[in-house]
Amino acid sequence: MPTKPSHRNALFLMVCAATLWSIAGVLTRHLDAARGFEVTFWRSCFAALFVAAALLWQKRARALAAVRSGGALGVVSGAMWAVMFCCFMIALTMTTVANTLIVMSVSPLLTALFAWLFLRQQIALRTWLAIAVAFGGMVWMFAGSMSQAGGAQLAGMAIAFGVPLAASVNVITLKKAGHGVDLIPAVLLGGVFSALLMLPLAWPMRASLHDVLILAILGFFQLGFPCMLMVHASKSLSAPEISLLALLEVLLGPIWAWLGAGEVPAREALLGGAVVLSALVFNELLAVRPINATAS
Repeated sequence: MPTKPSHRNALFLMVCAATLWSIAGVLTRHLDAARGFEVTFWRSCFAALFVAAALLWQKRARALAAVRSGGALGVVSGAMWAVMFCCFMIALTMTTVANTLIVMSVSPLLTALFAWLFLRQQIALRTWLAIAVAFGGMVWMFAGSMSQAGGAQLAGMAIAFGVPLAASVNVITLKKAGHGVDLIPAVLLGGVFSALLMLPLAWPMRASLHDVLILAILGFFQLGFPCMLMVHASKSLSAPEISLLALLEVLLGPIWAWLGAGEVPAREALLGGAVVLSALVFNELLAVRPINATAS
């Protein structure tokens, strides 16, 4: 994916990425024995294998050189992917999915702040408003479970905060790299780093063949492929846009769990989700108007 996509194509790629990310919950509900650390280990391994195969197919003999060409930015991005992969699953072992997702929803705010601080990027008022409305919608979605959080769950939520923090740093790294550095190989590094970190904690392995097949699907199509799509889309989207569109993962996750695992969402989840979706749509519609005006 060497060329820069148009803004419209980048939006489409980012929506596809967030949609694929959102299937994690429903697929993990069908695992037999694999849990927590082992899920992260296998998922990271298969993600790394997928990205490695894609690089070999695209770059041939230049695949290793592509990994090295990322330099320090590639290592930083890879480390941030690893933090996200690990913290997400560890948090799920300590607190509820809802509590984890609500913590993740602060990512657009952190990303906007980091973009303003480190990239000197001016954030439009509409984007700040969209972030505020989307965050309010997330709180509405999961308010009931948040009120029941105990000490262990609060610790899990603290670990979950590593996901939006690392995601925000990663987005800034991607924007800092610009078009001159291909950071798709950083997804490979993230998978390798995460698998190595989780291996001692995942032992002894309990996954059945059925589990391994599900985890392979997660690694290939829920992690490796959509992360590559996000890196490519980041070439044409602003940092806040990337984080706002990534909220679709949080919005769609409960819907797939409803359709595929019988977990009926609460009324607040549906209403809050509608608020989040409205914030995302209006932000992008208002962003398109100046582009069309300029084109005409």
